Amino acid sequence: MQDIRDAILADDTAALAGLAVPESYRGITVHADEADMFEGMASREKDPRKSLHLDDVPTPEVAPGEALVAVMASAINYNTVWTSIFEPVSTFSFLKRYGRTSPLAKRHDLPYHVVGSDLAGVVLKTGEGVHTWKPGDKVVAHCLSVELEAPDGHDDTMMDPEQRIWGFETNFGGLAELALVKTNQLMPKPDHLTWEEAASPGLVNSTAYRQLVSANGANMTQGDVVLIWGASGGLGSYATQFALNGGATPVCVVSNPEKAAICRKMGAELIIDRSEEGYKFWSDPETQDPREWKRFGQRIRELTGGDDPDIVFEHPGRETFGASVYVAKRGGTIVTCASTSGFMHQYDNRYLWMNLKRIIGSHFANYKEAYLANRLVAQGAIHPTVSRVYPLHETGEAANDVHHNSHQGKVGVLGLAPEEGLGVTNTEKREQHLESINRFRGV
Repeated sequence: MQDIRDAILADDTAALAGLAVPESYRGITVHADEADMFEGMASREKDPRKSLHLDDVPTPEVAPGEALVAVMASAINYNTVWTSIFEPVSTFSFLKRYGRTSPLAKRHDLPYHVVGSDLAGVVLKTGEGVHTWKPGDKVVAHCLSVELEAPDGHDDTMMDPEQRIWGFETNFGGLAELALVKTNQLMPKPDHLTWEEAASPGLVNSTAYRQLVSANGANMTQGDVVLIWGASGGLGSYATQFALNGGATPVCVVSNPEKAAICRKMGAELIIDRSEEGYKFWSDPETQDPREWKRFGQRIRELTGGDDPDIVFEHPGRETFGASVYVAKRGGTIVTCASTSGFMHQYDNRYLWMNLKRIIGSHFANYKEAYLANRLVAQGAIHPTVSRVYPLHETGEAANDVHHNSHQGKVGVLGLAPEEGLGVTNTEKREQHLESINRFRGV
């Protein structure tokens, strides 16, 4: 693996192409025989540091239409937290189901799961039938793994019945030294970014793009008022940028003064600090308090000059969904994914049906949406929000930060990169955007 790292750091494509693929590599795994280790514990008590392991694993066969990528950096997403605490189900159920679909898919059904749904790195080997990508190409990967053998996915690949999230519902993910991807997951690495910066937007940037900007999501337009929950976090920080960049007005909801300061740093002006204003949407674990919904809606109008949100960017789920439905404007849209506080949502349907509101479910992005989102990063219009970077062997600590919401923006993880700050090949563009890069890097 040292030879691969040295060739990449020297930007020696010829040397890299001449290297043999290693028989094994180090990857962050969960183990099937530990899937019950947290049984009976509350979610918050489950510790990713106990379930995530750094193991030597065999290098998988590279099939037609696939690539083996040397991972320089990756990042933590909430799906890695779910995998690590085996919620809502063990991901080994996904791998078993995938393994039954074809002889090649059987490779993914193993007693261990190499996790991770982001990467920035260099193509090491491609399978048969691959013409767009070659060894030595610097890439990032989006996390949509799709078969496209059914007609359903040819209008929107997210509708394919065999659509999966790579590194969550498939094996050989990005929190590792090597990763196996389909080549239609690859996109050019933004050349003005470091490895860890380039790795951090992938999943959340594409998810926010589809959820907020795309016609498959909320189809945001200039002048829209957009309520963004968790606006300083991994997903919300990109939604905030898309709103600002697209001529909308974000109303940023955060949980403490430090996160409010981060939103101001990004350029947002309308901010609600839930802790400071003391909103309690649930009076007890089974009962919501509509009076708090009303108080919250009044505060939004105070900030906007009387306007309700055209769009509510929802991802906390159970804790906030009742309030989200209530505060959206008449004819407005609640667009939802993730549900990090719980999947079973409750809301008063009168405020939906009688006011002609819409709820849209949104899940990751198709290749075109992911490509457009990545192009905005490459252009310097959207900036990475990675705030802390861990070495690969401390991935459990990184996942624990995200599990307990003690992070800002995205949490990065180094793969083969020996240190932060490497991987920039366009210094002129970096200098052009350096002020913004540094400002958002602090997010």
